[in-house]
Amino acid sequence: MVIKKYIAKTEQEAVELAREELGKNVVIMNVKKNSPRGLAKIFRKESVEVTAAVDEVEDEKKADTPDFSRLQEVIGSEPEPAPDSKKAMVQAAKAALVEKKQVIAEKEEKEETIVETNAIEQKLSDLQSLLEKRINLPAQEAVSEEKPEDKQQDKTKAYLRLIRSQMENNEVEPGYVEQLLEEIEGSMKKDASLDNILSGVYQKIVLKMGRPHLIDLHAKKKKYVFFIGPTGVGKTTTIAKIASMLKLSKKVKVALVTSDTYRIAAVEQLKTYANILGVPLKVVYSSEEVEAIMEELEKYDLVLIDTAGRSHNNKEQREDLHRLLEVVPEQEREVFLVLSATTKYRDLVKISQSYSEITKYSLIFTKLDETDAIGNIFNIRMLTGAPLSYMTWGQNVPDDIGKADAQKMAKQLLGGDR
Repeated sequence: MVIKKYIAKTEQEAVELAREELGKNVVIMNVKKNSPRGLAKIFRKESVEVTAAVDEVEDEKKADTPDFSRLQEVIGSEPEPAPDSKKAMVQAAKAALVEKKQVIAEKEEKEETIVETNAIEQKLSDLQSLLEKRINLPAQEAVSEEKPEDKQQDKTKAYLRLIRSQMENNEVEPGYVEQLLEEIEGSMKKDASLDNILSGVYQKIVLKMGRPHLIDLHAKKKKYVFFIGPTGVGKTTTIAKIASMLKLSKKVKVALVTSDTYRIAAVEQLKTYANILGVPLKVVYSSEEVEAIMEELEKYDLVLIDTAGRSHNNKEQREDLHRLLEVVPEQEREVFLVLSATTKYRDLVKISQSYSEITKYSLIFTKLDETDAIGNIFNIRMLTGAPLSYMTWGQNVPDDIGKADAQKMAKQLLGGDR
Protein backbone atom coordinates (compact mmCIF):
# COMPACT_ATOMS: atom_id res chain seq x y z
CA MET A 1 0.00 0.00 0.00
CA VAL A 2 1.21 3.50 -0.87
CA ILE A 3 0.32 6.31 1.56
CA LYS A 4 1.04 9.96 0.73
CA LYS A 5 0.04 13.45 1.81
CA TYR A 6 -1.05 16.27 -0.50
CA ILE A 7 -1.45 19.96 0.31
CA ALA A 8 -3.62 22.38 -1.72
CA LYS A 9 -5.84 25.42 -1.28
CA THR A 10 -9.02 23.32 -1.04
CA GLU A 11 -9.90 19.76 -0.17
CA GLN A 12 -11.12 19.08 -3.73
CA GLU A 13 -7.82 20.24 -5.24
CA ALA A 14 -5.84 18.08 -2.82
CA VAL A 15 -7.99 15.04 -3.65
CA GLU A 16 -7.51 15.65 -7.38
CA LEU A 17 -3.73 15.76 -6.87
CA ALA A 18 -3.93 12.43 -5.08
CA ARG A 19 -6.02 10.86 -7.84
CA GLU A 20 -3.68 12.15 -10.55
CA GLU A 21 -0.69 10.46 -8.94
CA LEU A 22 -2.22 7.39 -7.26
CA GLY A 23 -5.16 6.67 -9.59
CA LYS A 24 -8.93 6.60 -9.26
CA ASN A 25 -8.92 3.82 -6.63
CA VAL A 26 -7.27 6.09 -4.09
CA VAL A 27 -8.74 6.07 -0.55
CA ILE A 28 -8.80 9.35 1.42
CA MET A 29 -7.70 8.47 4.97
CA ASN A 30 -7.61 11.90 6.60
CA VAL A 31 -8.38 15.56 5.84
CA LYS A 32 -6.76 18.32 7.91
CA LYS A 33 -7.11 22.09 7.58
CA ASN A 34 -3.92 24.09 8.16
CA SER A 35 -4.62 27.57 9.52
CA PRO A 36 -1.55 29.82 10.00
CA ARG A 37 -1.38 31.61 13.34
CA GLY A 38 -0.02 34.92 14.54
CA LEU A 39 2.12 36.88 12.06
CA ALA A 40 2.17 33.91 9.72
CA LYS A 41 -1.36 34.89 8.64
CA ILE A 42 0.12 37.83 6.74
CA PHE A 43 2.41 35.67 4.63
CA ARG A 44 0.60 32.34 4.37
CA LYS A 45 -2.95 31.38 3.45
CA GLU A 46 -5.09 28.54 4.75
CA SER A 47 -4.49 25.16 3.14
CA VAL A 48 -5.87 21.63 3.28
CA GLU A 49 -3.74 18.53 3.84
CA VAL A 50 -5.11 15.21 2.57
CA THR A 51 -3.67 11.80 3.49
CA ALA A 52 -4.40 9.32 0.69
CA ALA A 53 -3.67 5.62 0.25
CA VAL A 54 -3.86 3.03 -2.53
CA ASP A 55 -3.03 -0.66 -2.62
CA GLU A 56 0.17 -1.62 -4.46
CA VAL A 57 0.08 -4.34 -7.09
CA GLU A 58 2.90 -6.72 -6.29
CA ASP A 59 3.89 -9.87 -8.14
CA GLU A 60 5.72 -11.26 -5.14
CA LYS A 61 4.00 -12.38 -1.95
CA LYS A 62 3.75 -9.61 0.69
CA ALA A 63 6.00 -9.99 3.67
CA ASP A 64 4.20 -11.33 6.75
CA THR A 65 5.91 -8.82 9.01
CA PRO A 66 3.79 -5.69 9.71
CA ASP A 67 5.41 -2.34 8.95
CA PHE A 68 4.27 -0.20 11.87
CA SER A 69 6.05 2.93 10.69
CA ARG A 70 3.45 3.16 7.91
CA LEU A 71 0.65 2.54 10.40
CA GLN A 72 1.68 5.64 12.33
CA GLU A 73 1.39 7.67 9.13
CA VAL A 74 -2.19 6.50 8.59
CA ILE A 75 -3.30 7.86 11.94
CA GLY A 76 -1.61 11.21 11.56
CA SER A 77 1.90 10.77 12.96
CA GLU A 78 4.92 11.87 10.99
CA PRO A 79 5.97 8.97 8.70
CA GLU A 80 9.38 7.35 8.93
CA PRO A 81 11.54 7.48 5.76
CA ALA A 82 10.63 4.54 3.51
CA PRO A 83 13.42 1.99 2.82
CA ASP A 84 14.91 1.97 -0.68
CA SER A 85 13.97 -1.62 -1.30
CA LYS A 86 11.47 -4.21 -0.16
CA LYS A 87 14.25 -6.33 1.34
CA ALA A 88 15.50 -3.45 3.46
CA MET A 89 11.95 -2.68 4.58
CA VAL A 90 11.37 -6.27 5.73
CA GLN A 91 14.70 -6.39 7.58
CA ALA A 92 13.95 -3.09 9.36
CA ALA A 93 10.45 -4.25 10.28
CA LYS A 94 11.77 -7.56 11.63
CA ALA A 95 14.33 -5.74 13.76
CA ALA A 96 11.57 -3.49 15.14
CA LEU A 97 9.41 -6.56 15.73
CA VAL A 98 12.13 -8.28 17.80
CA GLU A 99 12.67 -5.12 19.85
CA LYS A 100 8.92 -4.73 20.39
CA LYS A 101 8.60 -8.36 21.57
CA GLN A 102 11.36 -7.81 24.10
CA VAL A 103 9.68 -4.67 25.44
CA ILE A 104 6.32 -6.44 25.70
CA ALA A 105 7.88 -9.46 27.45
CA GLU A 106 9.64 -7.24 29.98
CA LYS A 107 6.46 -5.24 30.61
CA GLU A 108 4.33 -8.36 31.14
CA GLU A 109 6.90 -9.82 33.52
CA LYS A 110 6.84 -6.66 35.63
CA GLU A 111 3.05 -6.46 35.63
CA GLU A 112 2.67 -10.02 36.92
CA THR A 113 4.67 -9.24 40.11
CA ILE A 114 2.49 -9.56 43.22
CA VAL A 115 2.55 -6.43 45.38
CA GLU A 116 3.53 -7.17 49.01
CA THR A 117 2.59 -5.02 51.99
CA ASN A 118 5.88 -3.12 52.05
CA ALA A 119 5.48 -2.28 48.35
CA ILE A 120 2.01 -0.91 49.05
CA GLU A 121 3.38 1.29 51.83
CA GLN A 122 6.04 2.63 49.51
CA LYS A 123 3.43 3.52 46.87
CA LEU A 124 1.37 5.32 49.48
CA SER A 125 4.19 7.36 51.01
CA ASP A 126 3.72 10.35 48.71
CA LEU A 127 -0.05 10.26 49.21
CA GLN A 128 0.39 10.23 52.96
CA SER A 129 2.67 13.27 52.79
CA LEU A 130 0.16 15.05 50.60
CA LEU A 131 -2.72 14.41 52.98
CA GLU A 132 -0.73 15.34 56.09
CA LYS A 133 0.17 18.69 54.61
CA ARG A 134 -3.49 19.47 53.91
CA ILE A 135 -4.67 18.71 57.44
CA ASN A 136 -4.08 21.36 60.09
CA LEU A 137 -2.84 18.98 62.78
CA PRO A 138 -1.07 21.65 64.93
CA ALA A 139 -4.37 23.48 65.36
CA GLN A 140 -5.94 20.30 66.71
CA GLU A 141 -3.00 19.63 69.05
CA ALA A 142 -3.37 23.14 70.47
CA VAL A 143 -6.63 22.26 72.22
CA SER A 144 -4.95 21.14 75.45
CA GLU A 145 -8.15 20.56 77.43
CA GLU A 146 -9.51 18.14 74.87
CA LYS A 147 -9.36 14.46 75.86
CA PRO A 148 -6.78 12.29 74.01
CA GLU A 149 -9.49 10.01 72.60
CA ASP A 150 -11.41 13.04 71.30
CA LYS A 151 -8.26 14.39 69.67
CA GLN A 152 -7.71 11.06 67.92
CA GLN A 153 -11.33 10.97 66.81
CA ASP A 154 -11.01 14.47 65.34
CA LYS A 155 -7.87 13.44 63.49
CA THR A 156 -9.56 10.32 62.10
CA LYS A 157 -12.52 12.37 60.90
CA ALA A 158 -10.16 14.86 59.27
CA TYR A 159 -8.32 12.02 57.50
CA LEU A 160 -11.57 10.54 56.20
CA ARG A 161 -12.89 13.93 55.08
CA LEU A 162 -9.78 14.55 53.04
CA ILE A 163 -9.84 11.06 51.50
CA ARG A 164 -13.52 11.63 50.65
CA SER A 165 -12.66 14.96 49.04
CA GLN A 166 -9.85 13.44 46.96
CA MET A 167 -12.11 10.70 45.59
CA GLU A 168 -15.01 13.04 44.85
CA ASN A 169 -12.61 15.39 43.04
CA ASN A 170 -11.82 12.37 40.86
CA GLU A 171 -15.59 12.15 40.17
CA VAL A 172 -16.23 9.00 42.18
CA GLU A 173 -19.94 8.92 43.01
CA PRO A 174 -20.55 10.05 46.63
CA GLY A 175 -22.56 6.89 47.33
CA TYR A 176 -19.64 4.65 46.44
CA VAL A 177 -17.25 6.82 48.48
CA GLU A 178 -19.49 6.50 51.55
CA GLN A 179 -19.80 2.75 51.03
CA LEU A 180 -16.03 2.44 50.85
CA LEU A 181 -15.34 4.57 53.93
CA GLU A 182 -18.01 2.81 56.00
CA GLU A 183 -16.31 -0.51 55.28
CA ILE A 184 -12.98 0.96 56.38
CA GLU A 185 -14.38 2.56 59.56
CA GLY A 186 -15.93 -0.73 60.58
CA SER A 187 -12.62 -2.57 60.41
CA MET A 188 -10.00 -0.04 61.60
CA LYS A 189 -8.75 0.59 65.13
CA LYS A 190 -9.78 3.68 67.08
CA ASP A 191 -6.21 4.98 67.15
CA ALA A 192 -5.53 4.25 63.47
CA SER A 193 -2.89 6.45 61.86
CA LEU A 194 -3.24 8.17 58.51
CA ASP A 195 -0.92 5.53 57.08
CA ASN A 196 -3.21 2.72 58.28
CA ILE A 197 -6.38 4.42 57.04
CA LEU A 198 -4.90 5.28 53.67
CA SER A 199 -3.50 1.77 53.23
CA GLY A 200 -6.89 0.30 54.07
CA VAL A 201 -8.74 2.51 51.56
CA TYR A 202 -6.11 1.81 48.92
CA GLN A 203 -6.39 -1.95 49.32
CA LYS A 204 -10.21 -1.80 49.31
CA ILE A 205 -10.18 0.07 46.00
CA VAL A 206 -7.74 -2.45 44.50
CA LEU A 207 -9.97 -5.34 45.58
CA LYS A 208 -13.11 -3.71 44.19
CA MET A 209 -11.39 -2.96 40.86
CA GLY A 210 -10.43 -6.62 40.64
CA ARG A 211 -8.03 -8.42 38.33
CA PRO A 212 -8.32 -7.51 34.63
CA HIS A 213 -10.19 -9.94 32.41
CA LEU A 214 -8.21 -10.19 29.17
CA ILE A 215 -8.64 -12.22 26.01
CA ASP A 216 -7.85 -15.80 27.05
CA LEU A 217 -5.71 -17.42 24.39
CA HIS A 218 -5.95 -20.77 26.15
CA ALA A 219 -9.76 -20.86 25.99
CA LYS A 220 -9.98 -22.57 22.62
CA LYS A 221 -13.76 -22.35 22.44
CA LYS A 222 -14.03 -18.56 22.82
CA LYS A 223 -12.53 -17.52 19.52
CA TYR A 224 -15.05 -14.91 18.30
CA VAL A 225 -14.44 -11.61 20.09
CA PHE A 226 -17.06 -8.86 19.64
CA PHE A 227 -16.42 -5.19 20.34
CA ILE A 228 -19.60 -3.22 21.03
CA GLY A 229 -20.33 0.31 22.21
CA PRO A 230 -21.54 3.76 21.18
CA THR A 231 -20.20 5.74 18.23
CA GLY A 232 -16.97 7.68 18.58
CA VAL A 233 -15.37 5.85 21.51
CA GLY A 234 -12.53 4.36 19.44
CA LYS A 235 -13.64 0.76 18.86
CA THR A 236 -11.87 0.36 15.51
CA THR A 237 -8.55 1.74 16.73
CA THR A 238 -8.79 -0.41 19.86
CA ILE A 239 -9.33 -3.52 17.75
CA ALA A 240 -6.24 -2.64 15.68
CA LYS A 241 -4.18 -2.25 18.86
CA ILE A 242 -5.33 -5.58 20.27
CA ALA A 243 -4.81 -7.38 16.94
CA SER A 244 -1.30 -5.93 16.71
CA MET A 245 -0.51 -6.84 20.31
CA LEU A 246 -1.67 -10.44 19.86
CA LYS A 247 0.30 -10.90 16.66
CA LEU A 248 3.46 -9.28 18.06
CA SER A 249 3.68 -10.93 21.46
CA LYS A 250 1.62 -14.12 21.13
CA LYS A 251 2.01 -15.04 17.44
CA VAL A 252 -1.75 -15.55 17.25
CA LYS A 253 -3.43 -16.13 13.88
CA VAL A 254 -5.96 -13.29 13.85
CA ALA A 255 -8.75 -12.46 11.42
CA LEU A 256 -10.81 -9.26 11.40
CA VAL A 257 -14.51 -8.84 10.65
CA THR A 258 -16.48 -5.60 10.49
CA SER A 259 -20.22 -5.14 10.45
CA ASP A 260 -19.89 -1.35 10.72
CA THR A 261 -21.12 -0.74 7.19
CA TYR A 262 -22.88 2.47 8.21
CA ARG A 263 -19.56 4.34 8.05
CA ILE A 264 -17.45 3.81 4.94
CA ALA A 265 -14.48 5.44 6.67
CA ALA A 266 -14.57 2.81 9.43
CA VAL A 267 -14.39 -0.03 6.90
CA GLU A 268 -11.52 1.61 5.02
CA GLN A 269 -9.66 2.30 8.26
CA LEU A 270 -9.89 -1.33 9.37
CA LYS A 271 -8.94 -2.46 5.87
CA THR A 272 -5.76 -0.38 6.11
CA TYR A 273 -4.90 -1.91 9.48
CA ALA A 274 -5.57 -5.42 8.13
CA ASN A 275 -3.31 -4.84 5.10
CA ILE A 276 -0.44 -3.58 7.23
CA LEU A 277 -0.78 -6.40 9.75
CA GLY A 278 -1.13 -8.98 7.00
CA VAL A 279 -4.40 -10.39 8.33
CA PRO A 280 -7.68 -11.04 6.48
CA LEU A 281 -10.67 -8.72 6.77
CA LYS A 282 -14.25 -9.73 6.06
CA VAL A 283 -17.06 -7.20 5.67
CA VAL A 284 -20.54 -8.43 6.61
CA TYR A 285 -23.88 -6.72 6.17
CA SER A 286 -26.12 -9.00 8.22
CA SER A 287 -26.09 -11.65 10.92
CA GLU A 288 -26.64 -14.29 8.24
CA GLU A 289 -23.37 -13.33 6.57
CA VAL A 290 -21.50 -13.77 9.85
CA GLU A 291 -22.80 -17.31 10.03
CA ALA A 292 -21.71 -17.91 6.42
CA ILE A 293 -18.06 -16.92 7.03
CA MET A 294 -17.58 -18.83 10.29
CA GLU A 295 -16.51 -21.99 8.46
CA GLU A 296 -14.14 -19.97 6.28
CA LEU A 297 -12.45 -18.49 9.38
CA GLU A 298 -12.22 -21.78 11.24
CA LYS A 299 -8.43 -22.02 10.75
CA TYR A 300 -7.77 -18.78 12.69
CA ASP A 301 -7.11 -18.69 16.43
CA LEU A 302 -9.12 -15.53 17.06
CA VAL A 303 -11.67 -13.55 15.08
CA LEU A 304 -12.07 -9.92 16.21
CA ILE A 305 -15.41 -8.43 15.19
CA ASP A 306 -16.02 -4.67 14.94
CA THR A 307 -19.66 -3.62 15.26
CA ALA A 308 -21.41 -0.39 14.36
CA GLY A 309 -21.84 2.24 17.05
CA ARG A 310 -25.31 1.87 18.49
CA SER A 311 -27.55 4.35 20.25
CA HIS A 312 -28.67 3.01 23.62
CA ASN A 313 -32.00 4.74 22.97
CA ASN A 314 -32.65 2.95 19.65
CA LYS A 315 -34.54 -0.30 20.28
CA GLU A 316 -34.23 -1.50 16.66
CA GLN A 317 -30.45 -1.09 16.68
CA ARG A 318 -30.20 -2.99 19.96
CA GLU A 319 -32.20 -5.85 18.44
CA ASP A 320 -29.89 -5.90 15.39
CA LEU A 321 -26.88 -6.22 17.66
CA HIS A 322 -28.55 -8.98 19.67
CA ARG A 323 -29.19 -10.98 16.49
CA LEU A 324 -25.58 -10.50 15.41
CA LEU A 325 -24.25 -11.81 18.74
CA GLU A 326 -26.64 -14.73 18.83
CA VAL A 327 -25.20 -16.13 15.58
CA VAL A 328 -22.18 -17.29 17.60
CA PRO A 329 -22.92 -19.72 20.47
CA GLU A 330 -22.33 -18.15 23.90
CA GLN A 331 -19.51 -20.57 24.77
CA GLU A 332 -17.63 -19.53 21.62
CA ARG A 333 -17.87 -15.75 21.98
CA GLU A 334 -16.35 -13.04 24.13
CA VAL A 335 -17.85 -9.52 24.29
CA PHE A 336 -16.12 -6.26 25.23
CA LEU A 337 -18.07 -3.05 25.80
CA VAL A 338 -15.89 -0.12 24.74
CA LEU A 339 -16.54 3.14 26.60
CA SER A 340 -14.82 6.52 26.70
CA ALA A 341 -13.46 7.74 30.04
CA THR A 342 -14.55 11.25 29.00
CA THR A 343 -18.27 10.40 28.80
CA LYS A 344 -20.54 11.85 31.51
CA TYR A 345 -21.41 9.37 34.26
CA ARG A 346 -25.14 9.81 33.69
CA ASP A 347 -24.73 8.76 30.06
CA LEU A 348 -22.39 5.89 30.97
CA VAL A 349 -25.08 4.54 33.31
CA LYS A 350 -27.69 4.50 30.52
CA ILE A 351 -25.26 3.01 27.98
CA SER A 352 -23.97 0.25 30.25
CA GLN A 353 -27.45 -0.71 31.46
CA SER A 354 -28.75 -0.78 27.88
CA TYR A 355 -26.03 -3.18 26.76
CA SER A 356 -26.51 -5.29 29.91
CA GLU A 357 -29.98 -6.10 28.59
CA ILE A 358 -28.37 -7.60 25.47
CA THR A 359 -25.34 -9.53 26.71
CA LYS A 360 -22.69 -10.04 29.36
CA TYR A 361 -19.50 -8.09 28.70
CA SER A 362 -16.11 -6.98 29.97
CA LEU A 363 -15.18 -3.28 30.04
CA ILE A 364 -12.65 -1.43 27.90
CA PHE A 365 -12.10 2.27 28.62
CA THR A 366 -10.53 4.55 26.01
CA LYS A 367 -9.25 8.16 25.92
CA LEU A 368 -7.62 8.13 29.36
CA ASP A 369 -5.24 10.76 28.00
CA GLU A 370 -8.15 13.17 27.56
CA THR A 371 -9.24 13.35 31.20
CA ASP A 372 -7.66 13.89 34.61
CA ALA A 373 -10.53 12.23 36.50
CA ILE A 374 -10.94 8.45 36.34
CA GLY A 375 -13.76 8.12 38.86
CA ASN A 376 -16.14 6.98 36.12
CA ILE A 377 -14.10 3.81 35.63
CA PHE A 378 -14.58 2.92 39.30
CA ASN A 379 -18.25 3.96 39.16
CA ILE A 380 -19.16 1.75 36.19
CA ARG A 381 -17.18 -1.16 37.59
CA MET A 382 -19.19 -0.86 40.82
CA LEU A 383 -22.51 -0.32 39.00
CA THR A 384 -22.30 -3.19 36.50
CA GLY A 385 -20.03 -5.66 38.25
CA ALA A 386 -18.48 -6.26 34.82
CA PRO A 387 -14.73 -6.95 34.92
CA LEU A 388 -12.29 -4.32 33.67
CA SER A 389 -10.00 -5.43 30.87
CA TYR A 390 -8.00 -3.06 28.64
CA MET A 391 -7.34 0.69 28.87
CA THR A 392 -6.20 2.91 25.99
CA TRP A 393 -4.68 6.38 25.81
CA GLY A 394 -3.86 8.01 22.47
CA GLN A 395 -3.98 6.93 18.83
CA ASN A 396 -0.63 5.14 18.44
CA VAL A 397 -0.89 1.56 17.17
CA PRO A 398 0.25 -0.90 18.48
CA ASP A 399 1.10 1.23 21.55
CA ASP A 400 -1.11 3.29 23.89
CA ILE A 401 -2.90 0.24 25.30
CA GLY A 402 -2.50 -1.89 28.40
CA LYS A 403 -4.43 -4.00 30.85
CA ALA A 404 -6.37 -2.30 33.63
CA ASP A 405 -3.97 -1.59 36.50
CA ALA A 406 -6.00 -1.55 39.73
CA GLN A 407 -3.07 -0.37 41.86
CA LYS A 408 -2.25 2.53 39.59
CA MET A 409 -5.90 3.61 39.42
CA ALA A 410 -6.33 3.35 43.19
CA LYS A 411 -3.34 5.61 43.69
CA GLN A 412 -4.73 8.15 41.23
CA LEU A 413 -8.19 8.09 42.86
CA LEU A 414 -6.56 8.99 46.16
CA GLY A 415 -4.78 11.99 44.69
CA GLY A 416 -1.50 10.48 43.54
CA ASP A 417 0.17 10.94 40.16
CA ARG A 418 -0.78 8.87 37.16
